[in-house]
Amino acid sequence: MEEVERSQKSDVSLTLARTCPRMSNPQQVSSGQDINQQRFSLLRSFPTTAYSSHLDQGATLQRQSFAFNVEPSTFTSNMRGVEPGDAGLQAALRLLFLKAQPFLCSLLGNLSESEAARLFQGTNFDTSQRITHLDAGTSQEESVQTDVAVEPSSGESAANEAQIQPNERERRFQYLALCVPLYQAALRGDWQAAKDLLQNYPDMVRYPITEEQMTALHVAAAAKHTTFVKELLKVMTRDDLALQNTDGNTALCFAAASGIVVISEEMVKMNENLPCIRNRQGLAPLLVAGSLGHRGMVLYLFSVTPAEQLTANEYIELLAATISTDMYDVALQILEKARALAIAQDGYWKTALHELAKKPSAIGSKSQLQWWKTCLNSWFNGIYNKALMQTLACQLVESLWKEVRLLPDRQFSNLVGNHSSLLFDAAELGNVEFLIILVRSYPDLMWKLDKHNRSLFHVAVSFRQEKVYNLIYEVGSIKYLISTCVDKYNNNMLHLAGRIAPLDRLNIVSGAALQMQRELLWFKEIEKIVPPQYSKMRNSKGETPKDLFTKTHADLLKAGEKWMKDTANSCMLVATLIATVVFAAVFTVPGGNNQEKGTPIFLESNWFMVFFLSDAMALISSSTSILMFLSILTSRYTENDFLKSLPARLVFGLTSLFISIVGMVVAFSAACSLAYKSKTAWVPTIIIASAGVPIILFVVLHHDLWIDIIRSTYWSGSLFRPPKQRLF
Repeated sequence: MEEVERSQKSDVSLTLARTCPRMSNPQQVSSGQDINQQRFSLLRSFPTTAYSSHLDQGATLQRQSFAFNVEPSTFTSNMRGVEPGDAGLQAALRLLFLKAQPFLCSLLGNLSESEAARLFQGTNFDTSQRITHLDAGTSQEESVQTDVAVEPSSGESAANEAQIQPNERERRFQYLALCVPLYQAALRGDWQAAKDLLQNYPDMVRYPITEEQMTALHVAAAAKHTTFVKELLKVMTRDDLALQNTDGNTALCFAAASGIVVISEEMVKMNENLPCIRNRQGLAPLLVAGSLGHRGMVLYLFSVTPAEQLTANEYIELLAATISTDMYDVALQILEKARALAIAQDGYWKTALHELAKKPSAIGSKSQLQWWKTCLNSWFNGIYNKALMQTLACQLVESLWKEVRLLPDRQFSNLVGNHSSLLFDAAELGNVEFLIILVRSYPDLMWKLDKHNRSLFHVAVSFRQEKVYNLIYEVGSIKYLISTCVDKYNNNMLHLAGRIAPLDRLNIVSGAALQMQRELLWFKEIEKIVPPQYSKMRNSKGETPKDLFTKTHADLLKAGEKWMKDTANSCMLVATLIATVVFAAVFTVPGGNNQEKGTPIFLESNWFMVFFLSDAMALISSSTSILMFLSILTSRYTENDFLKSLPARLVFGLTSLFISIVGMVVAFSAACSLAYKSKTAWVPTIIIASAGVPIILFVVLHHDLWIDIIRSTYWSGSLFRPPKQRLF
């Protein structure tokens, strides 16, 4: 009888665990154990989620939970009272329980907290005691989970579990009720809300309120709330300002990142050691501000950070950071205090000059700003600030180079020569002003070679930097000696011109056809200065410069042909439509013809003469445009066609098309004036004024294309050879 009873109750327990997802599996009952002594404790928590950011003094934080106990005997209908032979009754009771159990589980899951507290007398955990630890590391999901636990048989284990679980939830609830409102107030800059909270819990000013262990001061400084920070500092101590988050950042680091100098000044007034506290990455607040380009913050922190507290590497990193963020005035001040930084190298053996070599657009051609620009810059709030920074960058390069030139020969050679990237980075990026300063004061740099045995001018040809390459025309006959150099792959300068340009330099002109034209211009220009036999010279792969050019530009040639044909087809279609319209307009003149004489009625009108001339101009120019675009479509598309022939036809066809559009619009405006001049005079005025819109749009949309074609086709001589002597 007992074995049957145990078996049936075990079946009920397993069924209970399977059908009710809110309940965990009960513990297995060992043989010989009385199942009536085993109780299943079903605990369901209903955490409080409403909280107020304004808490009165002595307010308590309380959440209610309840527990209810369900004994198996209530579901087995007291199996001891059933005779062993009544198997049918036992099966009926078990079936009744299985049918009703899902409904009971669903009902219990939907009960509100008040209903559950009324139906089941549970245990309330009072958490109104004073806060001692704010746990911000617990995920919010833990506060809403539903637990179904099995009551352990050991009384000691049950007591420990009952003690630990409420403590963890208490800390989480305290975080949501106190820390989150303070966090929100700091982000908003709402000091009144934070003040009400801190009056009740003054110690919270130094407690972490985020998962990253940030205090309210960290958050307010990062959010740039100056007033909030000032008020918060009044209730903090000197040591509170040195608190660090998980990354080791103090509140001053966040103030340095924000760029608000006033916030940093207030913090340093209370604790002068803050600028010396570094984070886990070893960065002081000064370096944080420098890496983000906050000029005012860097100047202030540099003045309050003791010089002896900064290491040599930090000085180098600071100078490099000010250069990379275009703070050349700050870099000059740092260099004046430590001249040795001019030759100092970082962990990658790079100096400040290496950083400046990579900034081609930052260095100006003059070291002093013109007097009228200086006046306008001071009067109109930095209208010429970019020009001022370029002059300061020029001064910085000159100051650094002056120190480098004084180095001993061996050290100078290690820094500048021996395949150093200092010169060749500048040549690759087109930093011509940087190279002019260096080569002008030290001409031997023209003969320096990189690791591929290429000079500055070879590198300029490879990367299509015409401004750097044009310096070769300022050295006289030396250019012929430099052009005879070959690299370690036996490539001469013409081989380098035969290779296709890098994509960023190829895209400086629009359209594949014009890009092909630019490449041909480079090849023809280099062909003029290299010895004649170099045009037939073969490299290590057995390729001549012409073979290399044809091979590497095959795809560009096809793309140029497609671009040219597509452009010609589209423009010819427009020109054909214009020719059709203006041709028909001659035979349908406005006002009609005189029936007796057969002449136009408005023949004596000035507007009629304007109409007739503009219509004829539109017809002639559109017909010319059609012929030009037709010649483009029937071209052979050889390499040399892209140099002069095809671009010239394209620019002539576009010009003719533009003239035809202007003539068509003027003819339409004149016809409107003839039709409406006797009735409503304001109508033709509006039409004539609006007629300029399509003309202006055509010019604006095709302006860059026109300029590129004309400059490359007719002004290609200005691409090479500088207009004035700049190097010596």
